[in-house]
Amino acid sequence: MRWLQPNDFTQSLHATVWECLTSLVHRAEPVDPVTVLWEAQHRGLLADGFAASDLMSLVSTPVGSPEYWGERVLQRALLTCAFDVAARIAVYAEGPANTPHQLITGSRRALADLTAVRTRWQRSTATTPAAPRAPRSPAVSRAGPPPRAIAVGARTLR
Repeated sequence: MRWLQPNDFTQSLHATVWECLTSLVHRAEPVDPVTVLWEAQHRGLLADGFAASDLMSLVSTPVGSPEYWGERVLQRALLTCAFDVAARIAVYAEGPANTPHQLITGSRRALADLTAVRTRWQRSTATTPAAPRAPRSPAVSRAGPPPRAIAVGARTLR
């Protein structure tokens, strides 16, 4: 699930566990309970008062398809981001000191954040990869004669 990011999770515990699992996969190390426990301890997760037995039960108990839950996490992140963007734009719009230019600029920046999450959402829920676009034909000039090729040896020197 390359489209999922740690800030998509609502709880920092889940984000840290996700980071532990993805870093193990990235380094091509085995994803077994002992290695996950070591990675969590290395990241300081167990120092925050989270017991090793709780971590083991969290990663050992299957709760369904990872793809399904990854999509649900990203869906919630998209909705939260949309709410935050709407609130930011409302603050710009209600600010009496803001000029129309500031409203437009601030809104575009806020919408860029939403677009990034929405793009990840679309990639995660796409059933088939997007078809490549056909190359466009060059535009045909309607005025004047067609262009002529210049011979290589026919250049004039200035």
